[in-house]
Amino acid sequence: MSHRDDTPAQANTGQSRRGFLRSTALAGAGTAAAGTGAVVLGAPPASAAEADGGARTGTWRPDTDALRFTLAVMPDTQFLYWGSQDSVNRTPQEASFRYVVENSGDANGDNIVFMAHLGDLTQDADPSSFQQVDKAFALLDGHGAGYSVLAGNHDVSGDDSRGDTPYLRTMGPQRFAHAKTFAGADPTGYNTAHIFRAAGRSWLLLALDWRTSEQGFAWAESVVKAHPKLPVILTTHDLVYSDYDDNVFPYESGDPEDNAVLSAYGRTVWDRLIDGNDQIFLTLNGHYWPPARTTAKNAAGNDVHLHITNYQNRYFGGGGMIRLYHFDLARNTIDVETVNPWILAQEPESRSELAAEHARITGPVDDFSVPIDFERRFAGFAPVPARPARPAARELVKGTLAYWRFDGQGAPGTALGAGDTVRDLSGKGNDLTVVTLPGTAADALTWSADHHPDQPAHASLRFGGGRNPLHGSYLTTGTHAPLNGETFESGYTIETFVMLPLDWDAGNNGWASVLSRRGSAGDAGKHGRNTDPGEPVLQLSISNNGREPQFNHYPLNATWPTTNWGHGLVELKWWHLAVVNDGRRTRLYVEGAPVVDNPNRLSAGLTSLGLPWLVGGHEYAGAVDMVFHGSVGDIRIVNRPLAADEFLTAR
Repeated sequence: MSHRDDTPAQANTGQSRRGFLRSTALAGAGTAAAGTGAVVLGAPPASAAEADGGARTGTWRPDTDALRFTLAVMPDTQFLYWGSQDSVNRTPQEASFRYVVENSGDANGDNIVFMAHLGDLTQDADPSSFQQVDKAFALLDGHGAGYSVLAGNHDVSGDDSRGDTPYLRTMGPQRFAHAKTFAGADPTGYNTAHIFRAAGRSWLLLALDWRTSEQGFAWAESVVKAHPKLPVILTTHDLVYSDYDDNVFPYESGDPEDNAVLSAYGRTVWDRLIDGNDQIFLTLNGHYWPPARTTAKNAAGNDVHLHITNYQNRYFGGGGMIRLYHFDLARNTIDVETVNPWILAQEPESRSELAAEHARITGPVDDFSVPIDFERRFAGFAPVPARPARPAARELVKGTLAYWRFDGQGAPGTALGAGDTVRDLSGKGNDLTVVTLPGTAADALTWSADHHPDQPAHASLRFGGGRNPLHGSYLTTGTHAPLNGETFESGYTIETFVMLPLDWDAGNNGWASVLSRRGSAGDAGKHGRNTDPGEPVLQLSISNNGREPQFNHYPLNATWPTTNWGHGLVELKWWHLAVVNDGRRTRLYVEGAPVVDNPNRLSAGLTSLGLPWLVGGHEYAGAVDMVFHGSVGDIRIVNRPLAADEFLTAR
């Protein structure tokens, strides 16, 4: 669109900018026959060599398996192509295209896998403008880049039943005939579908005409239904507009997370296509300015993120500005930034003041992050199969001395009472027995079906212990259990799974042990720096300072303890904890990653007084003084160091 002429190409109605933009309704429905075949029109695109002016551009090489990838988005570039006014400048757009290609690999961190143009490629829809657009896009064609385009109101008039136009002859389906990402077009050729690979899966992108007719919507619906497990990004020219103005800069943008509204035509697109198709999770449009975004709930009750990006009203008509949507599936976040590669390629000292201001746009509507739990958001159409439980026999690796798990023994929610037992599945005879403190509620220790997603057993124990006053139930090995006397001179691995509830309290629950060993440091003859003679000789506990896991233990080779500290554990999330000793050094791992505070000191074996191990219990000076509050899953103790790919979480 344009602040000079807000109407479709060749159809000036004389309306004001705001009046036109906020009131445009769906154009009349077309009469083209339904179908999915692509229209083939026009001559082949210009050569890449001609478009690139002989310059060398990198290789298109996206990493389609990396969990971080980028979708590049280019909004209205119309002021670069006004052929009827003898005003054309391909340079900024071609600089952006080079940036897209050169940043397609994962080595530099961007991993651009696809680029989507949002329409208004030209100001006047003139054949001379499209001749130049053809040459610019040939740069992408020549390097095999995946991209999509769509028609804006300055490229065409009417709806997608309009028939032949310079846009269709230049940017129609024939342009994508050999593109690996092209998935088809509707019979008019103005609506196209593209599938790209990223993060090990396929993603569907729809590029819809600025005014889609009923047959176009029906075609789009059929494409979504034909790919029922693919997440869908919808691009079109007109969908939402900003509900704040652009009288000042930086913009006074109101709430930057909720400052966009569906246009009249946008409401049609929502009602006809978006609302009922849960696969559509993100929409992108240009046409209006300034940039804005909002989130709406679809018919399935899930979020759809609606974004408008457009910089044609800024210096050099936006100068081929691109917005980078950095998808990070490991962090469940889309990080969005807006850059101008044409300006970034200039020497900083040579940039004009306006150019320097527009090299990167960093306001809250241009540079932001969108949290999305991708697995949960896509669960309605592409659920990730839950990892099945694994039999205990599979987890009995060489050297297993104890393996306790809590499946198949009690119905979820039912309580364990004093004297109940949990068998040691290693066969080494280290069974556990429940001990209940006086005054403890009957449901202080219960069976649960909750579990870490990678835990072998789909079950856990829920402990309801604490202090003030002391209460709870814990488990203990027997007086003569073989594990009691083990000193692990050659190394060891201790693993378990924990989850802390929302009512966990530092004062009442801090320093409770998930796993400990009876016998005080003083009774074991320990002394020296950091020694507390009353504390147990071994404890895997949760601190009172940010819920940090701590493994504090007295090795055989020293009279003082070695202490490994992890980072804070958030509540309501399952965590896998592992302690590994190779006979010399002790390392604490959280979710398979080593923590920062793993002391680099000799720490050989574990001191033992031949006394029992406690699960969920902690003693001080020979008496139990704390019971764990939270959930505990599988526990395995092995008499040798295991690698991370041998942990209970291994796949």
